[in-house]
Amino acid sequence: MDLQRSTQDLKTIENNYSVYVGREENIKKSQRMTTVVHDREVVIFYHKGEYHAMDICSYHLGGSLHLREIEDFDEQACIVCSWHKYKITLSIGEGLYQSINPKDSSAVLKWCSKGIKQRIHTVTVKNGHIYVTLSKA
Repeated sequence: MDLQRSTQDLKTIENNYSVYVGREENIKKSQRMTTVVHDREVVIFYHKGEYHAMDICSYHLGGSLHLREIEDFDEQACIVCSWHKYKITLSIGEGLYQSINPKDSSAVLKWCSKGIKQRIHTVTVKNGHIYVTLSKA
């Protein structure tokens, strides 16, 4: 029996399970909470009637994401990294930045995507209880 393979298989199976993280009323009151799910620190946000979960540290250099206010950029709810002001969408973990064409004097700043950078996780509500399932990525 390959012990290393068995341990890896068990970890994969374990990470697919939802973990109870709290009661819906408590998260709605505080608008966010931090917790550990299968050895991963995550933050859960409640914003405009929806739950979002992501790794607690920024994909860039590990800045804290749970301490900042949620802001809208280009009509997308984002958390802004406390260290380098990176904007990360709550919905899919997309990194946003502002771009301008320097060769066009009439150009205006526009929001662009860096792609999906931040690891996000699935939040499920069952009978007033909140569960988080880690993403596979």
